[in-house]
Amino acid sequence: MNIIRLLPEQLANQIAAGEVIERPASVVKELVENSIDAQATRITVEIQAGGRSLIRVIDDGIGMSRDDALLCLERHATSKIKSADDLNRILTMGFRGEALPSIASVSRFILVTRERNEESIDATKIIVDGGKLINVTSAGAAPGTMVEVRNLFFNLPARRKFMRSPETERAHIQHYLGLVAVAYPEIGLTYIQENKCYWHLPPVTKGKETRPDLDAVYERIKKTQGINEHILPVDYQAKVQAQGTPPWLVSIKGWIGSPGVSRATREDMHIFVNRRPVENRGISYAIIEGYHTALMKGRFPVGWLFIEIDPRAVDVNIHPSKREVKFHAEFEVRNIVTQAIRNAISKQTSVLIVTKDHQESQQEKPTTTPCINHMESCLPTQQLLPVQTADSLNFHQTQDQVQPVQSEKTIQAPSEYQQKPLSSPEQKNENDSRINEKSIFQVDLNFLAVLGNLYVLFESDHGLVLMDQHAAHERVLFEKMLSCLDQNAVPSQRLLLPETIELSPKDAFFLSEYLEVFNKLGIGISKFGDRTYIIDSVPFFFKKQSARSFLLDVIDTIKASGPQINKLRLGENEIAKAVCKNAVKAHDPLKKEEILVLLDELKKCKMPFTCPHGRPTLVEISFRELGRKFGRIV
Repeated sequence: MNIIRLLPEQLANQIAAGEVIERPASVVKELVENSIDAQATRITVEIQAGGRSLIRVIDDGIGMSRDDALLCLERHATSKIKSADDLNRILTMGFRGEALPSIASVSRFILVTRERNEESIDATKIIVDGGKLINVTSAGAAPGTMVEVRNLFFNLPARRKFMRSPETERAHIQHYLGLVAVAYPEIGLTYIQENKCYWHLPPVTKGKETRPDLDAVYERIKKTQGINEHILPVDYQAKVQAQGTPPWLVSIKGWIGSPGVSRATREDMHIFVNRRPVENRGISYAIIEGYHTALMKGRFPVGWLFIEIDPRAVDVNIHPSKREVKFHAEFEVRNIVTQAIRNAISKQTSVLIVTKDHQESQQEKPTTTPCINHMESCLPTQQLLPVQTADSLNFHQTQDQVQPVQSEKTIQAPSEYQQKPLSSPEQKNENDSRINEKSIFQVDLNFLAVLGNLYVLFESDHGLVLMDQHAAHERVLFEKMLSCLDQNAVPSQRLLLPETIELSPKDAFFLSEYLEVFNKLGIGISKFGDRTYIIDSVPFFFKKQSARSFLLDVIDTIKASGPQINKLRLGENEIAKAVCKNAVKAHDPLKKEEILVLLDELKKCKMPFTCPHGRPTLVEISFRELGRKFGRIV
C-alpha cells in the first residue's frame, strides 16, 4: 500500500505560509519588500485591528502586466533571479517567489496593478479567497501596485488563535516599518492605522546615492524611533579578503549611541546588511566589543549600523524569512565592525548631557578584591603622575587581511544639530542631543569647587561639567596599566599539578584549530588524546579553582571576540579591580593642583568619558537645562 502522496497546491501554499507568514508584521514585511524591489518612491501601509482584519500596501512602483500579475500568484514565480548563480549575488529584498501565493492562501486577497511605463490606462484586478482564484478583471488605477489582505488566517483557526492582541501585532508592524524608514530615507512612507495617519515621511532625495545618507538617516531615526540622546556618526571602510576570493570593500556607516547611552537588552541594536534589516549574533558581539569598557556590565548599545558589502560575500538564503545572514569572511567582517565602532567612539567630542528626560543607568558597585603584586607594581601609590599611554590601545592584533581605507572627508552631524556660537546661556541650541563641534577637552574648563569630596565642578562654554574623581582616576590608572603590561612580557604561572581536560567534540575541534592562539595568551596547553588536552600553565591573573572552567571561558571569549584577542583582554576584569582598589576614593580630599593634573591626565586617555566599568567620568548640565530648572526656558 502506497503511503506517500503529493500534497494539493493549496495545502502546499498553506504549509509554506506557516514558514513565511508568522504574524501580520510578516505580511507587511513581504509586501513592502516587493514595493522596494519594484522601485517605488512612495509606499503607503494601512492596517486595522493590528493587521488582523486589514493590511493594505500601495506603491508607485513599476507595476505588472496582466500575465505577470497572474503568474506572481504561483509558487516560486519571481522576476528577481533566473539561475542558481544569481543566488550568489542577490541584490533585491526578495527572491524566492513564495510570499504572494502564501499570503493569498491564508487570507481574502485582492491585487490591483498597472504598469508604470505602458500607454494602457487599464489596471488588472485579481481576487483570491483562501488560495482559490475568484475573479480577474480590468480596473482603473494609478501606476503601481495595491495589495489588500483581509481576515488573515481566516481558514486556519489554529494559527489565528495564537495571534497576539491587536496592540502587540501593531507594535511589531511599527517596528518593522521604522527600520524600513531608516534604511530607505529616499522612499516616502505613509503609515495609517485605524483610519488615522500615524506617519507621513516625505522622501529625502540625494541623487543616485546607493547608500543611505547619514543626515537623512538621522532625520528618520528622530522621527520614527523617538531617540533624543547622544548618538555618534560612524563612517569607516576597509578591505577584506576571504580564502580563495578577491578582496572586497566593506563600508560601515550609521549612528551609534555615545558611551553612557545604553539599554538593558539588544533590542535597540539594529543591523542592516546591504540595507536589509537582519540579525547576526557575530556582528552584535562585534558592536559590543567595539564599545568595550565604555559600557557598563549587563548593558547593551544603541545603534543603527549599515554594512555595505559585495553581495557575493554574504548569504541571505539561510532563513525562511531572511532575518539572518551569513558572511563568507565572518571574523574579518566582525573585526572591521569592531574597529569602526572604536573609531567612532574615539572621535567622540561630547560628554553625557543631563536633561529632564535622561534616565540614569544602573550603577555597578566597584569590586575591591585585592590584586596580585605584579599588577600593583604598575600602579602609582602616593601621587598622581602624568600617564604615558601607548600609541595604540587595541585589544585585537592587526590583521593582514584587513586594510583600513582612509575616508576623503570627515562625517559630521547634520548642520542643524551642530552647536553654533551663542551670545548667552539662554540662547543655547534647542537640541540637547546634538554632537558638539568641539570636544569638551578643547574648551576651557574653569575649576569652581569640589562637591562632597567626590564631584569636581567645572564651568565650560556649554554649561556646568561635573567630574567623578574616582571614576576619572580609575580610567587613568587602567590605561596606564594596560600600557605598562603591553610593553612588557606578561608572565604565566605553572600549575603545581598539570590538569587533563576532556572537551566536547565541538570545543575540542575549535581548540585544535586555535591551539597556537591559546599558547600566545599564556595558556600552556597541548593535545593529550582525541578530545583530551593537558594544561600545565595559565596567565598570572588566573584565580579560578578549576582550570577547566577557565579554559571553557577562554574558548567562549575567543568565539565571541575572535582569535586575534590578546592576553590583556582576558585579564581586564582583574586589571579593572586592581585600579579600582588603587584609585582615589570618594571623599578623599584633593588639592586644586592635583585635580588639574588628574584632568590633564584624563585628556590623554584613549577613552576619557567612562571608567573601566562603563560609568561616566564626566557629566555636563547644559545652560538650557539649567534655564528649564529656573523657569527661564519653557
